Amino acid sequence: AASAPKPLPSSGPKSLREMPHPLATSSSEEMGPALTPSPDLLLPRSIADKDLSLPNGTPVDTSSPASSSSLLNRLQLDDDFDVETRDLFVTVDDPKKHVCTMETYITYRVTTKTTRAEFDLPEYSVRRRYQDFDWLRNKLEESQPTHLIPPLPEKFVVKGVVDRFSEEFVETRRKALDKFLKRITDHPVLSFNEHFNVFLTAKDLNAYKKQGMALLSKMGESVKYVTGGYKLRSRPLEFAAIGDYLDTFSLKLGTIDRIAQRIIKEQLEYLVELREYGPVYSTWGGLEVELSEPLEGVSACIGNCCTALEELSEDMTEDFLPVLREYILYAESMKNVLKKRDQVQAEYEAKLEAVALKREDRPKVPTDVEKCQDRVECFNADLKADMERWQNNKRQDFRQLLMGMADKNIQYYEK
Repeated sequence: AASAPKPLPSSGPKSLREMPHPLATSSSEEMGPALTPSPDLLLPRSIADKDLSLPNGTPVDTSSPASSSSLLNRLQLDDDFDVETRDLFVTVDDPKKHVCTMETYITYRVTTKTTRAEFDLPEYSVRRRYQDFDWLRNKLEESQPTHLIPPLPEKFVVKGVVDRFSEEFVETRRKALDKFLKRITDHPVLSFNEHFNVFLTAKDLNAYKKQGMALLSKMGESVKYVTGGYKLRSRPLEFAAIGDYLDTFSLKLGTIDRIAQRIIKEQLEYLVELREYGPVYSTWGGLEVELSEPLEGVSACIGNCCTALEELSEDMTEDFLPVLREYILYAESMKNVLKKRDQVQAEYEAKLEAVALKREDRPKVPTDVEKCQDRVECFNADLKADMERWQNNKRQDFRQLLMGMADKNIQYYEK
């Protein structure tokens, strides 16, 4: 009971740079017997001899890459769009603050370059504010009810918590608005919508807003009001599966979002403490001449930790959280399209029942029932295509997001 505890194995007085990285590739002679991997960690021969590849067929190089960014670049190659086939490019930049007597607001420059015949000019540059983007999204929802419309960043900001005119907030919103337009631009149907064309080209958008106030598309109107009190009997299995998936996805992502925000909050609180902690060693070093050099060294080291942690927190706030928020909103948008699909199916079922009751008098299926069936089929096809596109975007975005986050953490600990 009185025996001394075993000392932990020491790497000796080596500097951090001299110590081998556990994942670095090196010869067995350099590693020596002490660094031979545990038998539990060795790959079975069948796996080790196999050429590993990703689900999309990309071969995996099992040697350690020079950096995680190079690995990210290699993985992104197969996902890049073929730029040559693109005929519409849109960017959002140059935010400007406008102070009027009634209100203060931000506008963004929307630049369009295109070779499409629908546009009169090859290039346009207009200024738009957030409510213009909101108008566009509402118009797309009305005129294309069978399609998934990308989400906008939330409009409302809690006063006193976030300054909506701060440089950081405006830049985060600019990125989100840029992504919103790029999502529409990449869509094979939404990118040809007349309202999108007007948004990109019209010098005065207010004239179009007033003109279209009373107009709702026939499709949108029928989807909204026609079903009455009829309840859908049962959602087809594939759409029920999509609904269940979206519920689970929203729940899990909401949890990740809450935890990520809590981590950032704790990091920022820790940062405040570190900033107070470092200078104490400098003051102490001024009092004890013999110890001043190592104490100044500790102070400088804490200063480096402050800078590195601040950068990591900024990266999480500006790059990580917005993607989580976008996909939480995306899931809600998809649920809304699913509800509209259910309403059209409910309308179709109600009309079929009404026809069945009168079948003796009218043996032929009425035209409005056939039109309604066409709408259901149209909804099903569009929703499935958009779901597949959304899943592909999601895989690409989250792979990039998570590998980018790993990269930032590696850089933080290296610093």
